[in-house]
Amino acid sequence: MQNQSFVTEFLLLGLSQNPKVQKIIFVVFLIVYIATVGGNMMIVVTIICSPALLGCPMYFFLAFLSFLDACTSSAITPKITVDVLYERRTISFEGCMTQVFAVHFFTGVEVIILTSMAYDRYVAICKPLHYTSIMNRRVCGILVGVSWAGGFLHSLIQMIFILQLPFCGPNVIDHFLCDLFPLMKIACTDTHRFVILVFANSGSFCIIIFFLLLVSYGVILFSLRAHSTDGRRKALSTCGSHITVVVMFFVPCIIIYARPTSAFFSEKNVFLFATILTPLLNPMIYTFRNKEMKNAIRKMWKRLIVVHGIS
Repeated sequence: MQNQSFVTEFLLLGLSQNPKVQKIIFVVFLIVYIATVGGNMMIVVTIICSPALLGCPMYFFLAFLSFLDACTSSAITPKITVDVLYERRTISFEGCMTQVFAVHFFTGVEVIILTSMAYDRYVAICKPLHYTSIMNRRVCGILVGVSWAGGFLHSLIQMIFILQLPFCGPNVIDHFLCDLFPLMKIACTDTHRFVILVFANSGSFCIIIFFLLLVSYGVILFSLRAHSTDGRRKALSTCGSHITVVVMFFVPCIIIYARPTSAFFSEKNVFLFATILTPLLNPMIYTFRNKEMKNAIRKMWKRLIVVHGIS
């Protein structure tokens, strides 16, 4: 339990020890964070301010996904960005545990939301006549509630794992954030049992959900043969965006957590892509290939310009 630990803070080695590289990292990460939060919140505000989009389950889930991406980025990027300004990068024991909980909470919620989005596309394409009756507001609300509960349960289980580890001396984490495997490396105990538990809770979960999502999109694409050319083009564009986001989210998850050992030489790079770049790229993927979103963003900006001009 936590009372086995004598460590009150951890020292993070970060991405680089080179001062010149650190300055570049600070500028890049600051720009990335602003772009990530700005891009994702722009999608959220656009959908909320567009009744036609908000009333559509696909865009309702998209707004929620964008909000989660902004939250995930906010749980990680600001700390990394500020840390590069200091020679000694520390994080308190409580802060480290909070970061682990927050990252796994938001990403756990995102797993269920991505699954809900796949189900929404399946119903829309394979059962179009029953779409409005199946994907009603009540069902969408239940799916969002389940995602919050599922993310909390997943994160709680991770915390139960990590608080079992005793930290009695080494406190240097060769990483830019706190997570399960980096913490296991400095624990004063044999962690083989914990590696298996992490695989059972995170790795196998990622593999199973990823496989089910790929199968569901395979069924969707197979059913498109009966649609018109325009219908196929629109459905393929939408599904293409979803599949891209799913691959970008789950492949790093599988690489990080579905492995038999805690030793992994490229862990930082994979984490960097999964937790910082993916939330940045998601809004681009969804808006650049979606005419309705682009039109809604233009209308919102026009309204803002008109209101600003009047004031």
